[in-house]
Amino acid sequence: MPSEKSIKCAIMQPTYNPWIGYFDLMDKVDVFVYLDNVQLVKRSWHVRNRIKTPQGELFLTIPIKKQKSRKDSLIKDALLNDEENWRYKHLKSIEINYKKAKYFDIVFPFLEGIIDNNIKYLGDFNINMIEKIKYAIGINTQTLRSSDIPFIKGKRDSLLAKICKYLNANIYISPQGSSIYIERDNPGGEIVKHGIELFYHNYEHPVYNQLYGKFIPYMGIIDLLFNEGFQNALEIIRKGRRKDIHYIEFREKFYNI
Repeated sequence: MPSEKSIKCAIMQPTYNPWIGYFDLMDKVDVFVYLDNVQLVKRSWHVRNRIKTPQGELFLTIPIKKQKSRKDSLIKDALLNDEENWRYKHLKSIEINYKKAKYFDIVFPFLEGIIDNNIKYLGDFNINMIEKIKYAIGINTQTLRSSDIPFIKGKRDSLLAKICKYLNANIYISPQGSSIYIERDNPGGEIVKHGIELFYHNYEHPVYNQLYGKFIPYMGIIDLLFNEGFQNALEIIRKGRRKDIHYIEFREKFYNI
């Protein structure tokens, strides 16, 4: 039975050191689902993100062990390749480039515990990182993993719609990039077909204090934490928040339909 209460839901794959818009989307919904039982995409945000250096942006990439089967290539089942000593390398790059940041002495020990641990699977690693940052900056949104939801299968927007129905969510806020497949066949796709209101997340990246000259947006969130600290982070994140775009308006604006 549909819920009489308005319940907003967002569903995102767990990525490494996500940008601040990821946390804004999480902050503005009632339930946030980590879509961890879908296929890992090599060289994607699943395994890498950016930090800022004196020379500009630098990608930090998590190596993944070669997959033996298609099943092993799911985000939740992808094994981290610790033979490459990537944890030390990431922490060293972070230390070198943020040691002059205002909040380095507070944030770096926090990140050491997140990166230098015994977690073996990518899904667990990314979700642990996001959850630790989420609580540190004051986001209280309920979260769960799609792999923990029983008896739900599907692809793309069909899967998203089924997850929303399972949660009794009647409003879905989607990243704009997902419109490529949601809007492909029908307005609002399977989400609207299942009686769920669809909006697209609308976010304008705010400017904050940053090392090394001209501001560069879309760094991983640790850039914000080093430069502005935990207590200021959520207020800054929320400054980029704009009114979400209804799917009909979105189609008119971006697809001229």
